[in-house]
Amino acid sequence: MSGSAVIGIDIGGTNVRVGAVTLEGRLLCARDAPIAARQGPQAGLERITALIEQVVSTARVSLLGIGIGSTGPVDRQLGAIQNPYTLPTWENVDIASPLRGHFGVPVTLENDGDVAALGESWLGAGRGLSRLLMVTVGTGIGIGYIVDGRIFRGTAGIHPEGGHIPVDPSGPLCYCGAHGCWESLASGTAIGAYARELALSQPTALGSDPEQIDARRVAEAARAGDPLAIRVMQRGGLYLGLGLVTNLHLYLPDCVIFTGGVMHSYDLFEAGLRDTIRRCSVMSPLDRIPLRMAALGQQAGIFGAARAAMIEAGS
Repeated sequence: MSGSAVIGIDIGGTNVRVGAVTLEGRLLCARDAPIAARQGPQAGLERITALIEQVVSTARVSLLGIGIGSTGPVDRQLGAIQNPYTLPTWENVDIASPLRGHFGVPVTLENDGDVAALGESWLGAGRGLSRLLMVTVGTGIGIGYIVDGRIFRGTAGIHPEGGHIPVDPSGPLCYCGAHGCWESLASGTAIGAYARELALSQPTALGSDPEQIDARRVAEAARAGDPLAIRVMQRGGLYLGLGLVTNLHLYLPDCVIFTGGVMHSYDLFEAGLRDTIRRCSVMSPLDRIPLRMAALGQQAGIFGAARAAMIEAGS
């Protein structure tokens, strides 16, 4: 053995990533695989167990604990993943007990947005800051609040679902049952849906098949000067800003960190986003809060999950 490490696991709707992290924050080894959620949770648990074994064997370390960040909602006290929209068939799955029993170490479960924020706070773009807000914009919108190096939790330790802040009550129906949630207006899914709606009645370079239009294609067309795509991205920037302003007024963080696939098109949103923040900065200096891009990329979840396990163990 070459030392000790904590395992950090990042479970998303598409892939699961597993890494061995030292107490100082050095990534020794990482592996990933498709989560293949529709094959069922038992197959997923077997895949995760095999990845952990591969990582521990390759890194040649003794295992101190396991931290998991999963797409949610999750029940961190029970160690269970609950009926997540992005993990079909994974309803009320106790993931902590099987891993604890197999490896004989403590297992900590957190929301994936929380652990990504914790990773950036520990080692990334939020390092050294006391109050951090991280916003993930991809298929949906997720947030994570960090205060003095710890995850902020709501009542009963529940993760705040920032993506479901009501932004426009006359807006589209969200899968949560409400209308006009932040996620239903500014996520990658929302951008694609609005572009498809407009493309049915207006000329566009997005193509003749609306079903092939997604956020990536909209961003490409906007960069090429397509008026409809530019309009869609501007609307996305407006709604992204409105949802962010709500968070900024309530939280007043030292910094906002953005991550997620949609944020690869940040330059197309930035003008509208900053204009919205500036117009809403009368009562509080929201426009002084730095906006940064995440620094750890896909490894943020691994680092944050490992850090969550360390904190739980008092390390």
